[in-house]
Amino acid sequence: MEIQKLYDLDDIEFEDIAIGLVRLAKDVPAHEFFYKINQINGLTFSRKRDVIIHGAYYDYHFPRFEAYHKFTKTCFTFISNRSSESKQKKLQTELFTEEENIKFLLNNQVDVEYILHTSEQIPDFSVILLPENLVFPIQDYTLGSEEELYQIIQYYE
Repeated sequence: MEIQKLYDLDDIEFEDIAIGLVRLAKDVPAHEFFYKINQINGLTFSRKRDVIIHGAYYDYHFPRFEAYHKFTKTCFTFISNRSSESKQKKLQTELFTEEENIKFLLNNQVDVEYILHTSEQIPDFSVILLPENLVFPIQDYTLGSEEELYQIIQYYE
């Protein structure tokens, strides 16, 4: 799967992006999870246009939720690590393709439910209060410019 190149790569200086990995302690639907976050925060997360990745056989949709912090003027974005929907474009005729009907944005982190991103260069995820006994502590993670998720975040920013 290729992300469409929008810029001349020679003219851009890439910097790593710091994101947060959010693991849930319980299996909770997205609407319930964000309802609880909105209750205990001064933020109001709402569903935005899905992140869409076009594969050879499927189009994958990843739910995205955003909120704007009024005091720090920061935009926080939660992106589901696991595709919620996949639309088959054509029938798979090969036996061993690498494409399945479920996709993860971070293939090496399949236990991560959400990827948290902020508009700040140095993110402070402690501004967001998470529901007790529902979420493990947010794990910091750095994305390099060569990773597919880096390109996706840049595109949807």
